[in-house]
Amino acid sequence: MAALFNLVGNATYVALAILALWGAYCAIIIWRRVGQIRFDDEEEQDEFLTELSAPLNQGNFPAAMAVCEDDRRALPQLALFAIENRDQGIAKLQRQLWERFQQDVLADIEHNLSWVATVVKTAPMVGLFGTVLGMMGAFQGISAGGSDVDPAAMAGNIMLALITTACGLAIAVPLLVATNSLVVRIRKMEDLMGLGIGRLIDLLRLALARSK
Repeated sequence: MAALFNLVGNATYVALAILALWGAYCAIIIWRRVGQIRFDDEEEQDEFLTELSAPLNQGNFPAAMAVCEDDRRALPQLALFAIENRDQGIAKLQRQLWERFQQDVLADIEHNLSWVATVVKTAPMVGLFGTVLGMMGAFQGISAGGSDVDPAAMAGNIMLALITTACGLAIAVPLLVATNSLVVRIRKMEDLMGLGIGRLIDLLRLALARSK
């Protein structure tokens, strides 16, 4: 029985380590992804839109597409899509831009964010499982040993109970803080994207009106 408790205890440590690594990995992926696809601030976004407005105002759509092609951030790629599909009409384009933003950008980010939230909820539960397991091992040692209880074995079981609880909290708390920070970062990106798409649609509307 003691060997079984040791085996499951070690498996608990492994599970906690995997949770910690996976949660940290997903959080880093989200942070990098948001940083890669958004503008740092509204001023930088306005600079791009100002650069894009010059060829659009001239009705030079190939030049406008050239401005967007090499920029892998979300708004330039959406602008490229809008210019390529400008014949579909402004109302339809505006709806499609938001749909593409939701599907191509936010869906992937929210998928990874859900994994981080899962780790935040799961790590304390796994830690609690280790706590219960450690206390079961301690009581099993007491019941099996009678008056000849091994203090070292009991201390090891209690240590398992305490360490797994601490590890579960040590994983969940930083990831919870990271999750809140990531949510704020994502919301700022969405707000900035909303302003950018609105101005992009206005530029495209004027350009199409001039080209008629």
